[in-house]
Amino acid sequence: MRDASQSTNPPKGCNTIASLPLSLTTMKYLTPELDRAIRQVLRDCGQQAKYLAAQPFTVDQKGPEDYVTDVDRALDRQLAAAFAALCPTDGIVTEESAQSRQAFQAGHDRLWFIDPVDGTEDFIHGRPHYSVMAGLLQGHQPKAGWVYAPMQDQMYYGGPEWGLFQAKGQEGADLLVPVEPEPPSDTFCPLLVGDRDQANFGDALRAEIPAAQFASLGSFGLKVLEVIRGRAGLYLYLNGRVKLWDTTGPVALALAAGLVCCDLDGQPLQFTPEAIDGETLIHHQPILIGWPSYVTALRPPIQAAVARALAR
Repeated sequence: MRDASQSTNPPKGCNTIASLPLSLTTMKYLTPELDRAIRQVLRDCGQQAKYLAAQPFTVDQKGPEDYVTDVDRALDRQLAAAFAALCPTDGIVTEESAQSRQAFQAGHDRLWFIDPVDGTEDFIHGRPHYSVMAGLLQGHQPKAGWVYAPMQDQMYYGGPEWGLFQAKGQEGADLLVPVEPEPPSDTFCPLLVGDRDQANFGDALRAEIPAAQFASLGSFGLKVLEVIRGRAGLYLYLNGRVKLWDTTGPVALALAAGLVCCDLDGQPLQFTPEAIDGETLIHHQPILIGWPSYVTALRPPIQAAVARALAR
């Protein structure tokens, strides 16, 4: 079996995408030059992932229904090295380096969380909904995120004090304008719910929200973008496995879009050490990411549905 880290001459996409202006506030967190470098690194790795998806690769199981490939590991090493060079004084945490998780407890003000393949099961099965992601926490707040979808050659990036942008391939960047769907009604209620959560809570959710229309796809980041783009009103995550490299970048984008990011009690999603498992970096909170009209209307019935399902 070929090691995925060996040279395979995949397409690299080396041209730099032009950057839209950053606000003066955001300049505290990153420069236009750093943003361009991050997007280049993510696109390079994403294009390698797309190429390697069509080649033989190995699959291992890290835990129950938790898979990793040699492509994940190879890209993880590349991304870790690239971010260490770009941000040498910051903390850097990557999914496939357990040792790097110590940076979360090391007192860094700036922490980068990197996911080499978000949506590994989609990658394994040849489905298109996987991504390469990076996110920046500053003072334990999501400040910037990048989500690159290799199969579409599409980059999404931005942050709450920056704005939202998108870029196709090597073309220049455009504004990404959030699209708010119609409020939920008796006949219209599009929700994103992962397959595991549908299996565990789907019946109870349908009993409490009869109009609910469930959809799902692989990457956490791409699900959040479905909500930002108005293709669903809310993304619900309940199964207690999502980690900081899954959430930091996408939540930064969600906040920039004006979405609500909270738990079932309506408390804001937290990124402080008290709210995160120190060993695994799993969120203690269940997660709702959605448009305000959906969160206001649906949080109480979702809370009731979860209680109903857990009481069975």
